Amino acid sequence: MSEVLDLAAVAALVGDPARANILCALLDGRALTASELAYAAHVSPQTASGHLGKLTAAKLIGVVAQGRHRYYRLAGQRVAAMLESIMNVAADAPRGYTPRWRHDDALRTARTCYDHFAGRLGVGLADALCARGHLVFTADGGEVTPDGVAFLTEFGLDVAGLQQRRRPFCRPCLDWSERRPHVAGVVGAALMRRVFDLGWVKRVRDTRALAITPLGERGLRDMFDLSLPDRHQAAGSASERHAAVAAPAT
Repeated sequence: MSEVLDLAAVAALVGDPARANILCALLDGRALTASELAYAAHVSPQTASGHLGKLTAAKLIGVVAQGRHRYYRLAGQRVAAMLESIMNVAADAPRGYTPRWRHDDALRTARTCYDHFAGRLGVGLADALCARGHLVFTADGGEVTPDGVAFLTEFGLDVAGLQQRRRPFCRPCLDWSERRPHVAGVVGAALMRRVFDLGWVKRVRDTRALAITPLGERGLRDMFDLSLPDRHQAAGSASERHAAVAAPAT
């Protein structure tokens, strides 16, 4: 019975539109201030403070004090995976209940999924690595082949060092928009860091969407044989400043 009550409590916390917007705003892995999260949730700072208190008490988010500021972030990968799983279920809901996202085209093209890539970019990278025999996905996880180790090392990843990490090394993560897996785990996180370091993608303000740079368009095409929609489409329109669940918070 206690497990059912715990499930109901977490579901109630995530099910509130304002809190759902706060959690989604933190899905890119960064830490944000209360005022930034109030903006993302479409609520006043006072209302946001109450929501942040409940999410912190439930250990869905953590808070770090730095000087006069307090920064909030997801409590960890498990919370991010839970949110992505809910999005996958919601994507199969009846049309009237299917969530609509601002910045929809940009999010579907390229976005962060906590610490790895998602959208067409994430799925495209996974497809390219699997097609070349560098990755093998199974129902239970993923494996980097010897050829994959050589390729990722050439791409600039310290594969031997990555294998020493305690978290899952390589695993598929079902993409809620593309309905196919992208690369998660230590390998997925390292891939994202490397692509950022190369300047192939850049963040779009107030959203998880990513813009692919001209350098990235060439790099993805040459290294992975991957072409994605124009970077201006990925950035979205200037009037759509952030990703949010369609239902407005009150």
